[in-house]
Amino acid sequence: MQSFGNFIGGEWLDEGKPLAVRDPWDGSVVGEATLAPPAVLDAAVDAAVRAQPALAALTREARSRILERVAEGLGARSEELADTIRRETGKPIAYARTEVVRAIDTFRASADACRALGGHEIPVDAARPGEGRIAFTRRFPVGPVASITPFNFPLNLVAHKVGPAIAAGCANVVKPASSTPLSALALADVCAEAGLPSGALSVVACERAVGQRLVEDDRIRLLTFTGSAEVGWRMKRDAGKKRVTLELGGNAAAIVLADADVEVAAARCATGGFYQAGQSCISVQRVIVHRDVYAAFRDALVAATRATPFGDPSLDATVCGPLIDEGNAARVAEWIEEAKAGGARVLAGGPRDRAICPPTLIEGARRDAKVVREEVFGPVIVIEEVASLEEALARAGDTRFGLQAGIFTNDVRALMRAWETLEVGGIIHNDVPAFRVDLMPYGGVRDSGQGREGPRYTVEEMTEPRLLVIKA
Repeated sequence: MQSFGNFIGGEWLDEGKPLAVRDPWDGSVVGEATLAPPAVLDAAVDAAVRAQPALAALTREARSRILERVAEGLGARSEELADTIRRETGKPIAYARTEVVRAIDTFRASADACRALGGHEIPVDAARPGEGRIAFTRRFPVGPVASITPFNFPLNLVAHKVGPAIAAGCANVVKPASSTPLSALALADVCAEAGLPSGALSVVACERAVGQRLVEDDRIRLLTFTGSAEVGWRMKRDAGKKRVTLELGGNAAAIVLADADVEVAAARCATGGFYQAGQSCISVQRVIVHRDVYAAFRDALVAATRATPFGDPSLDATVCGPLIDEGNAARVAEWIEEAKAGGARVLAGGPRDRAICPPTLIEGARRDAKVVREEVFGPVIVIEEVASLEEALARAGDTRFGLQAGIFTNDVRALMRAWETLEVGGIIHNDVPAFRVDLMPYGGVRDSGQGREGPRYTVEEMTEPRLLVIKA
């Protein structure tokens, strides 16, 4: 069993209340962390403020070498980390291993972003007052960063904040989700072994009320949060003058047009909706299908849903494991029952068993049902029929969220129409909205957040241009 204190200023501190981390699959204790009191969190911010000048002074070459060593350290501990992810989240082991690989890639991409970090020349002599002058910009770190991360990707979503912060030269205080702190604490250990300067990274497990101090502390220059829309926008309100980037929830739609490959689309939608129990902001929640292929697609998706392996996350074949806890599983089951009470039909699925909700496919749900309007964050897909592209786009856009959408079609004009019409952060062609490569700009609009992640784009968020004008 793993046991961690909190990583503060390059040291492990045990001050605080013990926190038992439990496996959502069987309830067993898989590790222990320490819930920090306010004074320990304040010490982490103190350490970040002290470390900031030295970290910012490191050359880009030095910071990129640290990032490469972190990637190597993660690779050396990959199976251990995958097992930690599986046990603290209930994520199926195949997806846990993929998350470790993605985290390694995220740190390598952060090293590349560090090496490429630069400014550009401003052509001031294009204006009369600029004659005899030259001007340049250079990007400088904004200062200490606070990172608040969720449970569903406890390593890679931390990597998406830690790697770019190192690349940008920003000291960072990370508050991981209290239900899944072990992966982030293990990452802190890897970063320390890679030679990251003392205080440049602290990882602090604490209760939400204590973590609010990071939101309100004026010494923090940028707050980056990944989690629910309600919590994220409240944090932005409380954050004062600091910069805020938010990666929030979704209600992702996949559109299937008449010319789509029905079997391929159904298989991808099943995986995109049910992998790791649908606990992804871009999991497939709504599938909007042209009436010409609706019956064939529905039959294919019913078969794919029923064939999705679910249950024990230690098995290589499992796609849909438990939800993070029994309370969330009960909520998902209640939302399914609400949809049924409103006239919806469950085409595939079954009763909840503890934290396990079987992959569920729903047809005929009312548009005001929670499984349609809100973010389910569980293994539920709602399917509906439309008569045209324009109706499909209208249905897909009928949500307060705007993270990603998928469209299955070979009609370039339909694809371009979707790109121009849907208010989302990204359109995925001939695949599901759950597709993400860690290099790409990732983020949403409306209630899905503000700002973009992906190492290059996060580094831009964590730095600011400073102008120099030289008179010849």
